[in-house]
Amino acid sequence: MTSRRSFLKTAGALTAGVAAVGTSTACAVKDPTASNATGQENSAERVRGFDRVLLDAVATAVLPASLGATGIRTATNAFVAWADGYEPVAEEMHGYGYADVRYLPADPSPAWRAQLTALDLLAHRYGTDSFSTLPLPRRRELLRAVLRDQRGDRLPSPLDANHVAIALLAHWSSGPDAWDAAIGARVAPGVCRTLGDATRKPLPLATEPRA
Repeated sequence: MTSRRSFLKTAGALTAGVAAVGTSTACAVKDPTASNATGQENSAERVRGFDRVLLDAVATAVLPASLGATGIRTATNAFVAWADGYEPVAEEMHGYGYADVRYLPADPSPAWRAQLTALDLLAHRYGTDSFSTLPLPRRRELLRAVLRDQRGDRLPSPLDANHVAIALLAHWSSGPDAWDAAIGARVAPGVCRTLGDATRKPLPLATEPRA
């Protein structure tokens, strides 16, 4: 089980180097970046999806190994679903303190898909057929070279990430699973619970044997 200190240390190293819904007891918190506040269906012609072989190869290189194969796959699926559901330049929900209309950024997915292709091309320089066929240490080495100029004391939001590897890690780290992993218990932040659950001790995390 990962301690909070070791989790944050791992996430920090990845940042610098490699750069719920339920039953009546819970309610989902809607992500404003995944909806179009104007109600317009303006994303019908968008290209969706990623090369999953390449994206999965990136995911195993940047996401914590403690998640296990199933956890990494789940986190990658969630990232793809979020990216595919994103509505570019949709009107933001009005926040406190300003009355002007603000809009979300343009679609970052085309650049992320191009970066996956670039990783594949770079892998050819290593004498392999694909980035996905590189051994895990070589994949991380290549990512460190690509992201050597990415600096910061914290992960950006996924929309502000300049590379798909950082966006993938940032998306997972901003979700409830990452908070649970950091604390070492199922606290499910951002999920509404009944008052009766407020005094109950959080359940421990279930561990998956590493592949």
